[in-house]
Amino acid sequence: MSIFDKLKGGMGLEDFEEEEVKEVKKKKSKKKEKKTSRKIEVKEEPLKPSKKEEKEENNILKAEGELTVDVYQTDKDIVIQTAVAGIKPEDIDISIEDDVITIRGERREITEESEKDYFFQECFWGSFSRQIILPEEVDVSKMAASFQNNVLTVRMPKLARKTTRKIKVKS
Repeated sequence: MSIFDKLKGGMGLEDFEEEEVKEVKKKKSKKKEKKTSRKIEVKEEPLKPSKKEEKEENNILKAEGELTVDVYQTDKDIVIQTAVAGIKPEDIDISIEDDVITIRGERREITEESEKDYFFQECFWGSFSRQIILPEEVDVSKMAASFQNNVLTVRMPKLARKTTRKIKVKS
């Protein structure tokens, strides 16, 4: 008999362990008795697309491109830059609501050839948009957009709000 067994025997742990094992076995057998299984018959019916799914299928043909953008900050501004070649500045729509800025436009194909035999087709033609969640509050009244060398730059001044305030304690 090992020293550990002698210690357990002297403390009465052997009886305790046996009772504990018996209780666990009883609980397991009760759980097994309570388990019941039931089969559910599944009827196969043809799926009808919902109106939302039908709209999504129709919109696949009218896919909208997503602009690639650079968003960075300076000490005073949040700046967004994107390359938008083949677009006139008046064809770009920029709107801001809450903390989201949206840039929309449409790039029209220049050539009117009906039969094209592409080797590569990587340029996106058609409508595009991009929504960007702004990391800070901006002064919407002072935001400005410029268009130079086919690069759109949107500058939005950060709102300078005081974040610290002293409060006097009244007794």
